[in-house]
Amino acid sequence: MLYLIDSHCHIHESSYPLDPVDVIRRAKEVGVKKIICVGTDDKSSTEAIKFSTEHDNAWAIVGVHPHEAKHGLGRVPDLIAQNTNSNVEVTKLIGIGEIGLDYFYNHSSRDNQVEIFNRQIELAIKHDLPISFHVREAFEDFWSIFDNFHGLRGVLHSYTDSTKNLERALERGLYIGVNGIATFNKNQEQEAMYRAIPIERLLLETDSPFLTPVPNRGKVNEPAFVADVARYLSNLYDQPIEKLTEITSQNTQKLFF
Repeated sequence: MLYLIDSHCHIHESSYPLDPVDVIRRAKEVGVKKIICVGTDDKSSTEAIKFSTEHDNAWAIVGVHPHEAKHGLGRVPDLIAQNTNSNVEVTKLIGIGEIGLDYFYNHSSRDNQVEIFNRQIELAIKHDLPISFHVREAFEDFWSIFDNFHGLRGVLHSYTDSTKNLERALERGLYIGVNGIATFNKNQEQEAMYRAIPIERLLLETDSPFLTPVPNRGKVNEPAFVADVARYLSNLYDQPIEKLTEITSQNTQKLFF
C-alpha cells in the first residue's frame, strides 16, 4: 500500500459536508496515513485543534487567511500559546497557516492583509513553527515581506504561479504544495512549471473540500483523493508512484513533524 500524507485540507470545519468518520476511513483505505487540517480564521483554527485531538491520524495548523485579515487574529495567538507551552506533553499543533496575501479578491484590504501576515510570521518565529503560505497575485509584496525575516520554514500551498516565482521559492528553501488543480490544468506553461518542481521539494495536498482532482471532478474533495494527485504527478515526472509518494511523505515529515 502507498504511504500518503494530505498536507492541506479543511475537513475539520463544521461546514464540511461529508461524514468525517467515513472520510477518514476511505483515506486510510488508500494509504493516507496523516491528514493536516488547516485553519483559516478563529473558528476554523479552533475546530482544527479539536478535530486533531479527536482523530489519531489528524494534525492541526492554525492561522488567519488573508481573506479574513480584516477581522484580526482573534484567539489564534492564544491557541498557539496553549498548544505549545511547556505543560503540553503531546501537541497536535504543527504549524501556522494558511497565511499570506491574496490580491485576486478584495475580501480584506491590502493593508489589513500585510499587517496580519507580518504578525503571524512573528508568531511562527516565536514558537518555532513552519508556515503554510497562501499567495495569489501578490508575489512581489510577498517576497518583500518574506525577506524581512530569517529562518522561515514553510510551503507555498496550492501553487499555480510562474516558474520564476517557483525558482524564487526554491532559492529560499520553501516546499511547494500541489493539489487537484494540476490534474485538470490545460495550460502547457503551467504543466512545465509543475514538471520543474524538484520531487525533493514537493508536498501533496487536496485542499478539501475544494479543487477535486480528475477523475472525481464534481464530487466533494476529500483526503483519499490525494492518491489521484499522486498518480498524475507520477506520470508527469515519469516516476513510480511508490517512489513519489515515499519522497513526498518524507518531505512533509521533515517540514511539519
